[in-house]
Amino acid sequence: MIYKLRDYQQQASDSAVTYFKSRTDKNAIMVLPTGSGKSLIIADIASKLDAPVLIFQPSKEILEQNFAKLQAYDIWNCSVYSASFNSKEISRITFATIGSVKNKPELFQQFKYILIDECHLVNPKEGMYKTFLSQLKCKVLGLTATPYRLSSNQEFGAMLKFITRTRPRIFSDVIYQVQISTLLNMGFLSKLNYYQLDVIDERNLKTNTTGADYTDKSVVREYERADFYGFLVNTVQRLLNPKQGGKRKGILVFTRFLKEAEQLTWSIPECVIVSGETPKTERERILNAFKSGEIKVVANVGVLTTGFDYPELDTIVLARPTMSLAMYYQIVGRAIRPYKDKVGWIVDLCGTYRRFGKVEDLKLTEPKKGAWQVESNGRQLTNISF
Repeated sequence: MIYKLRDYQQQASDSAVTYFKSRTDKNAIMVLPTGSGKSLIIADIASKLDAPVLIFQPSKEILEQNFAKLQAYDIWNCSVYSASFNSKEISRITFATIGSVKNKPELFQQFKYILIDECHLVNPKEGMYKTFLSQLKCKVLGLTATPYRLSSNQEFGAMLKFITRTRPRIFSDVIYQVQISTLLNMGFLSKLNYYQLDVIDERNLKTNTTGADYTDKSVVREYERADFYGFLVNTVQRLLNPKQGGKRKGILVFTRFLKEAEQLTWSIPECVIVSGETPKTERERILNAFKSGEIKVVANVGVLTTGFDYPELDTIVLARPTMSLAMYYQIVGRAIRPYKDKVGWIVDLCGTYRRFGKVEDLKLTEPKKGAWQVESNGRQLTNISF
C-alpha cells in the first residue's frame, strides 16, 4: 500500500529526519495530538533514516498495532524485539518494549537513532529507559500528545512539569508541534460536544498526600452522598434511548472503581466491563463486539486510555473525578479520532471539563525561548502549582 502524508505529517517527518542528521547532541521531542497519525509519521521517519533505528512502544498492544501498520505501508525491513510479542529479532528498523531490552544494551550498539512513542512515560531521574539510554550513544527523539509529567513535594505541592523543563531531564527541545485546534479546523479530528452534569461537589473531595489527585475514601463518600451510582445508570440509559441520545455508535464509560461498573451491568444488560483483570483474549472479544455494535456499552475500569483505536466511537461518559490533565486528555481523545459525519459527545459527571476546558483549547506556547508550557484559554496549566 502506497501511503501519502498530510502536510503536517510530512513536516513532522522532515523535522525528525533533519534533527537526526544534525550535529546536535541534545535529545528532543515532537508533540502530536491523539488522532494525528503518529504511526504513519513514525513509519515515514524510519524509512528515511540511513542507519539502524530502534523504536520503543509503551505496550504490547500499541507495538502490535504500529508494527502492523508499518508493514501495511510496504516497509518490510523491520522486526520486533519483545518477549510479550514472542519475538526477539533485530533488523534495520526494530520495534521494542523497554522491559525486553533494558539489560541487553550490547545488542544495540550499532544503532544510531532511537524513537520513543509516548515519551512522557520516560522517568528522567531513574528507571529502565534512563539506564538503557545511558549505555548507548544514540540520538533520541520522543513523541507524545501529553508532554508533561507529574511532580510533587511537600514544599511546593503538586505540579505538571513540561518534560523539556524537568531537572534532571532526558529531552531538551521541541522540534515540532501541531495544535489540536489546528487539526480540528482542518477537518482531521472530530468535533466534540461537551455536556457538564453537576453530580458531585468537588469541594467535598480531599487530595492525597502528593496533592496530585483525590483520595479513594473521599470519592466514595461523595459518591454515596450524591447517589452517584443511580445518576450514572440513569445517564447511560438516557444515552441508549434513541429519543434522547440519538443513534450513538458506542458508549464508553470511564469509572474509577469496579463498583460503578458493576452497577451498570446489573441495570443495563447491554453493558460489559473491561478492567485490568480482564484476560487479554476476553478483552479482545469484548472490544471487537463493541466495535461491531453487538455490545452497546463498555464500562472501563482503569484501562483503554491509550492505544484504543476505534474511530467510530462517538460517546464518552467521564464517570471518575481526576486532577490529571493527561488522563482527562487521553480519555477525551478516545472520541476525537475522525470518522465520517461524526460529532463526539463528552458527558462529564465529575467536573473535569469545568477544571480543564475543551481539549481543543489546549495550546502549546513558548513565552520565552525553551520555556514551553500548556495553556487553556490563556490559563497556564503546566509548570505552576495546583
